[in-house]
Amino acid sequence: LAGLYRGSVRPFVSFNAKHDAEVLHKAMKGIGTHEDTVLMLLTSRSNDQRQQIKAAYKKAYGKDLVSALKSEISGLFEDLIVALMMPPISYDATQLHKAIKGAGTDDQVLIEILASRSGEQIKEIIKVYKKEFGGKLEKDIYGDTDGHYRKLLVILLQGSREEGIDEDNVENDAKELYAAGKGKFGTDEEKFITILGNRSAEHLQRVFAAYKKLSGSDIEDSITSETTGNLENLLLAVVKCARSVPDFFAETLYKSMRRAGTDDETLTRVMVSRSEEDLLDIKASFKRMYGTSLYSTIQGEHVNGRGGGVIYDRTGDNAILILILISGSH
Repeated sequence: LAGLYRGSVRPFVSFNAKHDAEVLHKAMKGIGTHEDTVLMLLTSRSNDQRQQIKAAYKKAYGKDLVSALKSEISGLFEDLIVALMMPPISYDATQLHKAIKGAGTDDQVLIEILASRSGEQIKEIIKVYKKEFGGKLEKDIYGDTDGHYRKLLVILLQGSREEGIDEDNVENDAKELYAAGKGKFGTDEEKFITILGNRSAEHLQRVFAAYKKLSGSDIEDSITSETTGNLENLLLAVVKCARSVPDFFAETLYKSMRRAGTDDETLTRVMVSRSEEDLLDIKASFKRMYGTSLYSTIQGEHVNGRGGGVIYDRTGDNAILILILISGSH
């Protein structure tokens, strides 16, 4: 399976949780924190190993490692370290909770997570969300959204896409999508939602190819011309993830750095959540799509100060956490 592993962060081979807890404790003792030590250690351990360090730290020093870290560091560096210390499913659940609690909704987070996670991951997120926040994720999302956008989010929350390719239905789905959009006056959003929300990625790839043959244009063009707002963004995200999840995240990262100032929250969220999933593939997609490396693009944004501030507060220090995550375990 090692050959199939597409994350940039791998488990540390000669791992010793007790020893790591000791190193972190020493790094945080006395005046100032040795940020480089904290940084290098945590980014060269897998998430599972970080959970073991957390347990060993509590056993040895009687306090929570994350709280100890938070009292020593601040700003974006703190956000990143705290994110790295969370189990991946907890991190997703927390991001979704943050996106829907309080005034307004961070639709970008809802769209990104629900369009890109597997059915199993979504089911796990729902369990953890209930355990950690005491509510039902579906109910909370339902109360915060509306219309066809809400319908598609609820379908995605079921985490029960069909499996494989239904050969008999490929042409039919393509025709239905064409008839629901370009082939009629007005749009039948229900059709888009049902087909894009329920079919497998492999099946949809075939449908998109058949759709292009039939209409002469990509399904994305139809979505862009037929829908608007959050529904349009969610449908496009579902299509892009069906085509290629790494391409979807490469584009998400690119956009996060094209705005005035870097969208550090998106940058952090994608890096942390994909570091053990498919960051190697995202790097390759980014290079192919934009002709430059993800590393140098982020370095340009942060080290040269053109973006939204350096990833942690010591400008000019090359040990920037996100760049280390991209480079992989060291």
